[in-house]
Amino acid sequence: MKSNSISIISNRRRISLSLEDILYVQLVNRQSVIHVSGGKAYETYTTIDDLEQMLGSGFLRADRATLVSAKGIHTIGKKIELINGELLSFTRRRKRELKEQLRAGRRQIVQELAGSDAPTTREEYQRHYASYDSAPFAFTDIEMVFNEERAAVDWIFRYGNEALATLEKTPLEQLIDHTFGSIFPNMDAKWLRVYERTALYGEMLEIVDFSPEIDTALRIICFPTFKGHCGCILFDQAEIQTVSECAKP
Repeated sequence: MKSNSISIISNRRRISLSLEDILYVQLVNRQSVIHVSGGKAYETYTTIDDLEQMLGSGFLRADRATLVSAKGIHTIGKKIELINGELLSFTRRRKRELKEQLRAGRRQIVQELAGSDAPTTREEYQRHYASYDSAPFAFTDIEMVFNEERAAVDWIFRYGNEALATLEKTPLEQLIDHTFGSIFPNMDAKWLRVYERTALYGEMLEIVDFSPEIDTALRIICFPTFKGHCGCILFDQAEIQTVSECAKP
């Protein structure tokens, strides 16, 4: 059975890295640099060929000096766009092969989502999340929407509370069972990357960034709920800072 981690020597120390945390590996001079979630990087003299064997089929060879986690890829266009927004170059003649490998991996994940135990009606979602109805913070459950290549391209609001409607500046009736893109045509792809990773790969993530859709700086905590879904708790960053300032002696 393939291990879900690798062991390397970095800065004269032996460390263990989870495969789930590794985004990509690049050869820089004589060293392989392993980039992980959160922005950290680890240098090692383990060759990129050896790392390719250690990492397994979940990592794609973008070019002679680059390995990329299939789970870390948001899309492949003129460059490989990662879920954290970074862009990587790749060998042009390998584009079709890379896209097919990525599509195959996503196809398997989406097939697994077919047996989702999520509620099937708005009423069932409402009952399931009733405890959030009067919460003082915005909360929503979203279902990812995939295109024919099994890439996430949008999401549907399946549940939301009144605090969400206030934050989004949109009545719940216009949110629930509607796609984000149909409500906010100027959708910023950075949200999609985070929600996609949480919904498909079960990671709990946090993002703090400006939302041009509602002209508000947001802090969003994302966690997996049902298969193919993502639960999100949203805060107005300005309100958090105001509360913090008021609490100072």
